[in-house]
Amino acid sequence: MPSFPGVDYLKIDSLFSEQELLVRQMARQFVDERVVPVIQDCFREARFPRELIPEMGRLGFFGANLEGYGCAGMNNVEYGLLMQEIERGDSGLRSFVSVQGALVMYPILTYGTEEQKQRWLPRLQSGEAIGCFGLTEPGFGSNPAGMLTRARREGAGWILDGEKTWINNGSVADVAVVWARTEAGVQGFLVERGAPGFASQEIHGKLSMRASVTSSLAFHDCRVPESAVLPGAKGLKAALGCLTQARYGIGWGVIGAAMDCYETARSYSVLRKQFDDRPIASHQLVQEKLADMITEITKAQLLALQVGRLKDLGKAEPAHISMLKRNNAAIALDCARLSRDLLGANGIMDEYPIMRHMCNLETVKTYEGTDHIHALVIGERVTGVAAYK
Repeated sequence: MPSFPGVDYLKIDSLFSEQELLVRQMARQFVDERVVPVIQDCFREARFPRELIPEMGRLGFFGANLEGYGCAGMNNVEYGLLMQEIERGDSGLRSFVSVQGALVMYPILTYGTEEQKQRWLPRLQSGEAIGCFGLTEPGFGSNPAGMLTRARREGAGWILDGEKTWINNGSVADVAVVWARTEAGVQGFLVERGAPGFASQEIHGKLSMRASVTSSLAFHDCRVPESAVLPGAKGLKAALGCLTQARYGIGWGVIGAAMDCYETARSYSVLRKQFDDRPIASHQLVQEKLADMITEITKAQLLALQVGRLKDLGKAEPAHISMLKRNNAAIALDCARLSRDLLGANGIMDEYPIMRHMCNLETVKTYEGTDHIHALVIGERVTGVAAYK
């Protein structure tokens, strides 16, 4: 199987350091050799390729842009390129890596005690342990402030009651970062698999993100000790801070899916012949679609790179990342649809990656902030007026 050639219309590679390009090449090789050969069957079977977890841990994929506790300590552009290549393989695999690093390891590192960090971070980094992030509820997605999950003190510990849903990795996780409302406000907890009153159930019947585990979490008189509290994870702002980390990775990741769709359509159009035995690439309408795709991908690459550089300087704002996630998820889905169109009937066949990417991107565009919510974040940033209600 040939290696992925990359997509670089505007010589953006010249803007990356040698180390950043090495990280991308390492991830690209992993995807070509280990992900591409199995992902078609995983999607068909609705199976997450768990056999890849130890190797991803050894390569430093988990918590890659975090420092200490065995983490790779990559800069944010290196991390973005890593997410790009992994999502070129599949959005479900990138989601697993994002959740593990940005939504589980990051809050433990940022809000946890030293004991919690020592216990969990090395195991999560290696892939020995799996984590999940419990914020979304059946009735509250875009409005997490309305959460109904409650935590109350009892004796030397806490009791949690409530339900979370659409939780990536939920039913395979060893530890869940769970957000609940207390008398003092929203608080983050670490709830371990096997805690009394804690149950999880995988969600079946998905037509998107099939190579990914999605679950519901239920807490009924769930008892956890005081040591389960993430002491710094107070208020909804702490939970949203975790989502900002994950959304940044999404903004890069979807470029990979768009690149894969574009390159599939471009190479197909050169080989596929119609009308006087000429390749369809010679037709004006085909070239227009390819021109639209490569233009939007190039703009997405530049947007991601600038936000990444700002993040490394400590200057990236949540509203910047909202623009990154909103724009890039939308153009990636558009590229998938245009690519499907160019392949005609072949575009719906799973021997090509396009329909799998398209289905996945329908979810990616929605999760961790819908297009509408990110539009309101940007709108508030430019007007100073919040318009969420």
